[in-house]
Amino acid sequence: MESTATHIIPKKPKIRLKYGDDYKFVQNVVSENKLNTVCEEARCPNIYECWGRGTATIMILGDICTRACGFCSVKTGKPLETDSMEPVRTAMAVKKMALRHVVITSVDRDDLKKDYGATIWAETIKQIHHHVPKCTVEVLTPDFQGNSLALKKVFNAKPEIFSHNVECVERISKKVRAQSVWSRSLDVLKQSVINGLRTKTGMMVGLGESKNEVIETMKEVADLGVEIFTIGQYLQPSKEHLPVTRYVSDEEFQMYKENGLELGFRVVESGALVRSSYHADEQARLDKIEN
Repeated sequence: MESTATHIIPKKPKIRLKYGDDYKFVQNVVSENKLNTVCEEARCPNIYECWGRGTATIMILGDICTRACGFCSVKTGKPLETDSMEPVRTAMAVKKMALRHVVITSVDRDDLKKDYGATIWAETIKQIHHHVPKCTVEVLTPDFQGNSLALKKVFNAKPEIFSHNVECVERISKKVRAQSVWSRSLDVLKQSVINGLRTKTGMMVGLGESKNEVIETMKEVADLGVEIFTIGQYLQPSKEHLPVTRYVSDEEFQMYKENGLELGFRVVESGALVRSSYHADEQARLDKIEN
């Protein structure tokens, strides 16, 4: 007798559009302080939820990246000069928004050969801690070309969470982010752990990886001592970017979450619309939540 079971093919996740007063407030503060956000530049599907909660991921060092990753919608080209007042403006915006937690990220600045922008990074963290002492700071950094002095500047500023994304499994890394080095990203995470920082990374699925490769990636990262892992569905920003090879089911995302917790991660955020800063405010207060 033939089975009547139907194989359900996962579909592209739907994004909820909700423009509330909190969303508009964050939008206005970002605009008035001439800040960039990865929420807008990377077309994050959670912008409405996060801005509605009064949180945002602020992007420093301009909005033009020196790299051209196949998944990313941020502009590529020759960046403008750095702004020494940007750390103060960022801190003032965070204060005005009365944030309890802020995520800071940036474009890659391979043109800044001295420290790849690490000085601005460190000063931004310090200014937020000074002007908004009750606000925890999470940083989602580039790899600074693996420069140990640049990384040390950021580590010494003591963000509450240090994050650097591996983005995908190793086999397809060169296709996804041609100017990055897989082993260098792992070393950045390792150095963060060694320096005593709560460390986080994330990746996308739907780029041509296998389930076993995802689990192996999670194990490799967990073995470094990374505490927080995020995994979400890759969504193609435009026809010029890498195509989606498949849409992952909710059941598969749940399987990754369960495996990740078994591997030793303290937190695993796994789901179609999960991105690096998803529920980041909760992750910054892990010890308080658990106690």
